[in-house]
This record gives sequence, structure tokens and C-alpha cells, in this order.
Amino acid sequence: MAQEPMHQAGHESTQDVVVELQDAVLTITLNRPAKKNALTDAMYGTLADAIGRADSDAAVRVVLLRAEGDLFSAGNDLADFSRLAEQIAGSTADQANTELAVAATTESAEPAGPSGPASGITGQMNVWRFLHALAACTTPIVAAVQGKAVGVGTTMLLHADYVVLAEGAQLITPFVDLALVPEAASTLLLPQRIGHVRAFAMFALAEPLAAEDAVATGLANRVVPAEALQDTARQVAAALAAKPAGSLTATKRLMRDAEALGPVIDREVAVFTERLAGPEAREAFAAFAERRSPDFSPFS
Repeated sequence: MAQEPMHQAGHESTQDVVVELQDAVLTITLNRPAKKNALTDAMYGTLADAIGRADSDAAVRVVLLRAEGDLFSAGNDLADFSRLAEQIAGSTADQANTELAVAATTESAEPAGPSGPASGITGQMNVWRFLHALAACTTPIVAAVQGKAVGVGTTMLLHADYVVLAEGAQLITPFVDLALVPEAASTLLLPQRIGHVRAFAMFALAEPLAAEDAVATGLANRVVPAEALQDTARQVAAALAAKPAGSLTATKRLMRDAEALGPVIDREVAVFTERLAGPEAREAFAAFAERRSPDFSPFS
């Protein structure tokens, strides 16, 4: 089958994410190497559309997730998140003023929680649509990872079915360093895979997991030389595409409790939003922008 760039409405490739269909394999390429493949909201939108199409298009039998450059992904684009934090802070302030006005005329007022307007802002972001699409996807996903996979660059791999790592690759989840919490249902999936104590060390201390250790702990299938990474991943994808698609997707459905993952993602979103709007996250982002170490001592 000839290579078919995706041009249908809602599924177009973009400069930063390239989506192509060839021989029943839908290849999704992170293509922002100059920015270490840091993911913007627009990129998440393209990724969400592509994953959604994988399950709805009978021509797609396998998804291959890969990246250009020396690094798989630096995680979320922090400039995007800094702007979001400011937007949430403004929304929270507006809500607080409203509650004060209500409290002045009534005996009590319920405080805004994670389900308030701030959560509504993050709930509309494409990242959550992408993560829900990953959790629900029944099409097999093969991932090819080189260099560092940071934050969501690692947590998205928990939804892949076959992961190939290049020699020297590292999986890193520095959510607490940014005063945030993990996402992608990783608070459930990572401890299930590697145990609580190792997962806690990755989340809380941002301890990198080397490629060989990722294989040993069940987060990846194999480690190959960097020059063989893309060919190996494509060979795996081609082998899966040749299998009976109905049996393959049915097997994946039986292996994963997709319905249980959605609520976990939603709980993580709620706490993530709360943390993102807080002073610790603002200090973390400011320190990153100013190239200094953050000082969290003023915050309890």
C-alpha cells in the first residue's frame, strides 16, 4: 500500500506532529526536535485525533509512535503550562470573589474544589483528550523511544503494547520537581508494573530509569542499538499488522481494563489542576525560566 498522509478533517498532520498511514500502520511522529519534542496543546490535539482515528478506521491495524531527533520527548511545553497556570489563577480569583459576595448574603458558601472553573479550563485542554484516547484505544500501539522520555513522554508509554528502546534511553517522571502530580493514569499503572517503592522514587525523586532496567521491570520489551531503533519498531508493527485484526484487538481489550482508567485520569486531572494553580508550581516554573533552583521552603 502506498504511503497515505492523513488529510481528512480533524486528522491533518502538522509541522510538529506528522501522521502517515502505510501498509495498515499508522505512524505518528513527534517532529519538534529543535524544542526537544516538548508537547504543546496543539500537538496534543493532533495526537488525540490520530489515536481516535486508529480505533475508528478499519484501514489502521497498528499505531507506531516515534519521534525525530535525539530525544523522544521533553514532556509538556512549560511555556504552555505557565500560561495555563496564570489563566487558572485568574479563574480561581474570580471564583473566590464570587464566593465572598455570596457569603455576604447567605449563611454559608461551598468552596470551589477541583471540579470548579479552574478544572474546567484544564478539562478543555487537548492533553486530557489525548490521554483518554490512549486509555481507550484498542488498536495495538508500538513505541520507539530514543534519548530521554520525560514526564508524559514516559507515562504515555504505559499505554503502549510493545516498547522498543534505544541504547542509552532513559525514562524520567519529574512531576514532583515541578510541584505537580503524575497523569495518564500512571499513579495506577506504574506501581502495578514496577511496584510502589520504585514508582515512588521515579515520581518523587525523579530517578531516571535506564533502558535495560525498563526492560527488566516490564516497562519495555527490548533494547536495541540507536541505529536499529526505527527499523526494529517498524518490523514489530508490520508483524502485528499481519495478524488477524479482530483477534488482536479482542486480546488487547481482555488484557486491559480501559473503563477503570478513565476515572483515574479524571482524578489526576483534578489534583493536577489544583497543584498547577498553586504557589509551588508558580515558583517551579519561575525557577525554570530564570535558570535557578526553586525554593519551596516558604510553602507548607
